[in-house]
Amino acid sequence: MRTHRDPQTFADGPSVLDQIARILATRGISQARVDALPDEAEPYSAEEALSAGMPLRYRDAVAEHPQVLAWTRQVADQAAAPSLGARHQVTTGPSLLMAGVVGSGKTHEAYGAVRMLVQAGIGVRWRATTAADLYAELRPGSDTDAERVLAAYSREPLLILDDLGAAKSSEFVEEQTYRLINRRYNHMLPTLITTNLPIKDLRTCLGDRVTSRLAQMTTRVSFEPVDRRRLQRAA
Repeated sequence: MRTHRDPQTFADGPSVLDQIARILATRGISQARVDALPDEAEPYSAEEALSAGMPLRYRDAVAEHPQVLAWTRQVADQAAAPSLGARHQVTTGPSLLMAGVVGSGKTHEAYGAVRMLVQAGIGVRWRATTAADLYAELRPGSDTDAERVLAAYSREPLLILDDLGAAKSSEFVEEQTYRLINRRYNHMLPTLITTNLPIKDLRTCLGDRVTSRLAQMTTRVSFEPVDRRRLQRAA
């Protein structure tokens, strides 16, 4: 049982608190100045930390698509606590393939889904990238360790992979996409994928190995063929 103790002393000498006050005094620092220091600021909330890590354009994103909302509920239901009393964390779950024309709101919905999970009190370790940026990081000759980069994206509990199929088709693109998707497929890690291409064009761009896994691991979400960016500018 923990009991209260008087300030520690060394033999019959002054207490530790007295010694600290003496050291402060020799340096011209009064105890009153120390007592007047402001309290430590409260730590950021989970939502504030989330917003800080999001692109400015999507910091207020809200998910509204029924299938995206259903996905967030599924992922939240499958979240698990690492220990008794700990907050539930995203570990495994379903994935979405959000397809539609440029500007139809796919990326907005993806960030909104992540925000919804955080607002529900679920712990979310997540990462977002465009396919083009990912290939740039993995390309030979870059300043990064390509294998380490790929491993990080492959292991992230929740990944937003934006604009899949937008990069020019090549053996390199097909191979790196397969390695990423296959690892996330095997470990059943939730992935939010957006694309402007129909499935048949994805198969041409990325090959059967990738599209076969996407067909099994994702639910297809179709967006209305409307470019909302242009509508907003015209309004």
